[in-house]
Amino acid sequence: MPEPGRALPQPTPETQHFWDGTKAGELRLQRCDDCRHVYFPPRPFCPKCGTRKVSVFAASGKAILDSYVIHHRKVPGFEPPYAIAVVKLDEGPRMMTNIVECPQTPEALQLDMPLEVVFAQQNDAITLPFFRPTRG
Repeated sequence: MPEPGRALPQPTPETQHFWDGTKAGELRLQRCDDCRHVYFPPRPFCPKCGTRKVSVFAASGKAILDSYVIHHRKVPGFEPPYAIAVVKLDEGPRMMTNIVECPQTPEALQLDMPLEVVFAQQNDAITLPFFRPTRG
């Protein structure tokens, strides 16, 4: 019997724009049309002022490593060791993700290191955003 894979999110009407974006190779965020607050995760109202006047836009895909832990136990869909990270996007919000294309060691995973988004298609509906050290 094959091993179960990574648990995948279930898009909702409030998050569908985000998943459509990742499938298209864009990291889409929301910005409040009233107070200009940029936020993540997706929701139909601004978490700062409460208005429902919000817009969706493509983020730069740039971030810095804000925090992480290296997980060493086997979990379905993950090969240890792997980093569970919080990145701070250039636009301001933080998001939880995995760091890829980099050794999963404290020596390689330096806080505030510049990162860029990469996308990994999981199935026809879900493409996940991960982050790797900025190239170049």
